[in-house]
Amino acid sequence: MSTDTSALKRIALHDKHVSLGAKMVPFAGYEMPLQYEGLTPEHHAVRNSIGVFDVSHMGEFGVKGKDAEALVAWICSNNISNVVDMQAQYNCMPNEDGGIVDDLIVYRWSSTEYTLVVNASNIAKDWDWIMKQKEAKGFDCQIENQSDDISLFAVQGPNATKALQKLTDVDLDAIKFYHFDAGALGGSNDVVISNTGYTGSGGFEVYVWNKDANMVWDAIMDAAKDYDLVPCGLAARDTLRLEKGYCLYGHEINDTTSPIEAGLGWITKFEEPFVNQEYHQNLKTNGVSRKLVGFEMIDRGIPRQDYDIVDSQGNKIGEVCSGTQSPSLGYAIGTGYVTPEYAKSGSEIYIAVRKKQLKAKVVKMPFLK
Repeated sequence: MSTDTSALKRIALHDKHVSLGAKMVPFAGYEMPLQYEGLTPEHHAVRNSIGVFDVSHMGEFGVKGKDAEALVAWICSNNISNVVDMQAQYNCMPNEDGGIVDDLIVYRWSSTEYTLVVNASNIAKDWDWIMKQKEAKGFDCQIENQSDDISLFAVQGPNATKALQKLTDVDLDAIKFYHFDAGALGGSNDVVISNTGYTGSGGFEVYVWNKDANMVWDAIMDAAKDYDLVPCGLAARDTLRLEKGYCLYGHEINDTTSPIEAGLGWITKFEEPFVNQEYHQNLKTNGVSRKLVGFEMIDRGIPRQDYDIVDSQGNKIGEVCSGTQSPSLGYAIGTGYVTPEYAKSGSEIYIAVRKKQLKAKVVKMPFLK
């Protein structure tokens, strides 16, 4: 991506993050905070107490109308009919070529109203795809792109509930995992509070209109200061999600990966029709030619995206999707696709780094239990 920041979009609190000392970098078409104090302290703050991420680059589409549920069910691989009002569901949108348009979270307000939260890098692509499916099938509903109007704060960690409860009369303990509520928080009367997040340490995601974003951010920072809250950037978000084995679009999943290959069979159900369903059902029934695995490095070195994975003889058997030095575990971990015979836990594999082959072993995810 170009480093010309003049071509990048800015989130509502851009100046706030600069004033907090954030290192700003280009990401998914936006100028985003990479880190503040540093990756490691931000990572540990979320694991041990509380951290807050501004992830307002994410996209939000509102879907309303008689056929809202039918449209969402058609474009998503998971069973939408199982979702009840005020529940969220992790999902993916299959394309027509055996891959994934995007992964997303579906929020159900009612059978005639949904909110789809998509990845920032895919906002335009997702919009075009959904509109194409709507028009092709003749679904009677309206879709609104609200991405530029909404800010999103991920308040994550074991003390997130205690801190946020100071700011709202909504009973946060009553919001079950992957459910949400709406009400007042931090001075705003129109906030969505969702028991979701991509860190594996618990917490909430707070959706707020941009006009209230600065006020709500400051309220969160103040309410959580007793718990040593720190602002966190994209670097810590990536190490946190990787330790829990969560897929990241553009790494573990993309336009060419099936959710079945990616270990996302749990969000790929076949009771309801969806785009290209037969292809993925065939993979589930007859097997895949590659599987996503997690691995721990035995030899010293950091695996990086697109590094070759080889066998003991140097024959290529796959490639790395993500890799990092795990702050929680103290050693390097990674994910990658390998041929099925090397996908079993305990399998010995090698990561090709320049002219070296570094030994690793396949392990069951999540890395951090």
